[in-house]
Amino acid sequence: MKRVTILGAGLAGLTAAIELAKRNIETSLISPMPSERAQSVLAEGGINAALDLMGESDTVGEHFADTMRGGVNLADPNAVYGLTLNAPEIVRWLRSLGVPFQMEHGKMIQRGQKKKRTAYAKSSTGKALMTALIDEARKYEAAGLIRRWPHHEFLRLDMQNGRCAGAFVRDTFTGQTLRFPGSVILAMGGPNGLFPGSTTGTTLNTGNALAAVFSQGLELANLEFIQYHPTTVQIPGKRLLISEAARGEGGRLFTLRGGERWYFLEEKYPELKNLMPRDVISREMAMLDTPVFLDLTGLPKTTWKNRLSDLREEIRHYLGIDPAKTPVPVSPGIHFFMGGVSVDERHRTSVPGLYAAGECACQYHGANRLGGNSLLGAIYGGRVAAQTAAEEISDADEPQAAEDKSVDIMQEDIGSILLSGLGILRSGDAIRKAMDELESRPETPRILLGRAMLMSALAREESRGAHTRTDFPERDDERFRKTTIAAYRDGEIHISFRDIPERRPEDAP
Repeated sequence: MKRVTILGAGLAGLTAAIELAKRNIETSLISPMPSERAQSVLAEGGINAALDLMGESDTVGEHFADTMRGGVNLADPNAVYGLTLNAPEIVRWLRSLGVPFQMEHGKMIQRGQKKKRTAYAKSSTGKALMTALIDEARKYEAAGLIRRWPHHEFLRLDMQNGRCAGAFVRDTFTGQTLRFPGSVILAMGGPNGLFPGSTTGTTLNTGNALAAVFSQGLELANLEFIQYHPTTVQIPGKRLLISEAARGEGGRLFTLRGGERWYFLEEKYPELKNLMPRDVISREMAMLDTPVFLDLTGLPKTTWKNRLSDLREEIRHYLGIDPAKTPVPVSPGIHFFMGGVSVDERHRTSVPGLYAAGECACQYHGANRLGGNSLLGAIYGGRVAAQTAAEEISDADEPQAAEDKSVDIMQEDIGSILLSGLGILRSGDAIRKAMDELESRPETPRILLGRAMLMSALAREESRGAHTRTDFPERDDERFRKTTIAAYRDGEIHISFRDIPERRPEDAP
């Protein structure tokens, strides 16, 4: 029987499972928590597609150009073109599944930055998308094509002769270890757990899976590129995201200068103002020595009621203030990992039989992710990974009990060390100091992954996108318009640079 194991039950994993089920291929959908608690549920802002619903003459070509520009030309242009070309059809498909995208006067609307191309469901788009995909997946579950394995955690790959022959997984309720034979799709999200309390994402995404596959020899890419979202608030255990939608609807950032409000972005960037890319705004905030506030008090009542009601209730609940009346104190927090498992345009990894999609994979976002592209990248990437796996699949047996030979990945608290070297503003000295601290600790998969992130940041001697080196403040296209590759071989971490694929002429939008 043809079977594929999918590790992760968020947007990328669900989409992959649905795509495989359509092809009559059975999938085992493995996750420590049910889909309703996946990272994807937390996404707020929306999903990009050049539908041109707002009469701005938006095109796939402009979406492509904005994505490449946002990633500072570090993404694979052929993969990005596939992403942007398929975006309109993906949004239409989601709408057909019942996603309640925002409507006005009976027509779907979009919002955004340079062009209004972000489809959204108030400020709970991720939850709306996940609800629709969970319902769609249940149809195939009833038919026996998708089988869920909640409360199961990934331990390690079953590597045989340099190929992925399956995955070992542990039932967190019983402690039993199972072997799932055959092809595997990784869709386990970003390594938020390496930075506890400092990310907007769930720390249920521990980073252990990424650490495990790296320690087994899987190539990772662009680990130095970590996106800090400029508008977050510290709450117990994590950072609360104040969605970019708030600025898209007219929110303004200010600090105090001489006792007066200074809307610094509007002065420095008169064209895009508060809608500048996230890395630019986060850097500007990091260079200030005064608190920053998000002013939403000028938004119309209809905007609060029809578009930002969820966000207003969140802020009221966690901060005890009404953002319609009082500016919100904000600061940057880790929001997205552009780096991850190195994949090609078809979402193949460096190991045959193994694929990756979603935030755990390095694809589409280059040096900095464009707002609204993460949900799109997860769904499109999950679809492409499934299509590739289906083309290359071989028969696989049923999951079976296996002897547990795994070594538990300890949850070392290395977040403060990593943050000291991988902050918004970085320097070689700070990175080397953090590396020295990690190297003094026993070598575990998490330590190896942390060291690989720092070594990648040290090797990239330039400033680009979300990676700002104060000792190398300029962009260096000649040396570093390349993908950073981290690999663990023969007991050593190796960092190298790989050329960006050339644009195919036939893919010109």
